Amino acid sequence: MKTIGIVGGMSWESTKVYYEIINEQVKQKLGGFHSCKCLIYSVDFAEIQKLQHEDKWEELDILMADAAKRLQIAGADFIVLATNTMHLCVEAIKEAVEIPILHIAQATSSAIINKNINTVALLGTKFTMEKDFYKSILTKNNIEVITPNEQERDIIHNIIFGELVQGIIKDESRNKFMAIISRLQLQGAEGVILGCTEIPLLISSDDVEIEVFNTTRIHAEKAVEMALKE
Repeated sequence: MKTIGIVGGMSWESTKVYYEIINEQVKQKLGGFHSCKCLIYSVDFAEIQKLQHEDKWEELDILMADAAKRLQIAGADFIVLATNTMHLCVEAIKEAVEIPILHIAQATSSAIINKNINTVALLGTKFTMEKDFYKSILTKNNIEVITPNEQERDIIHNIIFGELVQGIIKDESRNKFMAIISRLQLQGAEGVILGCTEIPLLISSDDVEIEVFNTTRIHAEKAVEMALKE
């Protein structure tokens, strides 16, 4: 079994879900008393959130590269960023470490292709919905991406940072997400990417009519597959 290096804390609410899913999957696949071999380097999300909203991505590159290097030195065989947004820093991380990085958007693309879906809605932070680092991987895999309008992007972003990263779950916010997804479905979305690792705390496949791609679960399960691969 390879050792998974997890960069977590963005937020810890979703990092604990990663840890749970990864261990559940290892136990399911190997049985007995098996659990995952992993290292977690958890950052202070207050520092990350501040730099994100100040648009200081070069500083964030340095922080993420440092976290990955610490995991490599500690013995990780590959890196998992337990977040969607911070994959904006993947190129900087690649330059800093010699071990592979399991990209969340690539894992999600594979899941979408396996469902024979061509058009998806992408929900996440404004950074994920508005920048190209995530959508470009999807489009390279011939997946059409629809994003919410500006007002809806503000709603989603504010719920993520104002509630979900704090572990606050509101029915009112769930209803707002459901309404946005329904409108995107009318635009042609056959599935919806929950492109922020906190969104699955609020939305599940039971809440919408189209296929749901829970990036937290997809990424965590792919990490186990990579860890157990010969």
